[in-house]
Amino acid sequence: MSGVLYIVATPIGNLDDITLRAVDVLRTVDLVAAEDTRHSQHLLSHLGLSKKMLSLHEHNERVRVQQILDYLQAGQQIALVSDAGTPLISDPGYPLVKAVIDAGFRVTPVPGVSSIITALSAAG
Repeated sequence: MSGVLYIVATPIGNLDDITLRAVDVLRTVDLVAAEDTRHSQHLLSHLGLSKKMLSLHEHNERVRVQQILDYLQAGQQIALVSDAGTPLISDPGYPLVKAVIDAGFRVTPVPGVSSIITALSAAG
């Protein structure tokens, strides 16, 4: 089975704002690559999940790419999360996603709730 990299949007603020699909993906993946594992561990604990985690941030991203490609080659399913919001939007992840696509693996986005639309809805 070929590995998949899921780009998982996480809540900005209230941890209960996570989508059901994001929870399902986080429940089923083999590994969570996180901008800050301590921060993301708090989210996983809130959801009652325990997962193997790997840090992936601006200071180590380029060296983590090959390691994650190896996990994908082994058929593992990986979720990429940032501290809050959608990875790659002002967060690390671009070199990883580019390498994963170039290597022929599937990248699947898992959208979250949009803070921009939420703010506009109450702006009057």
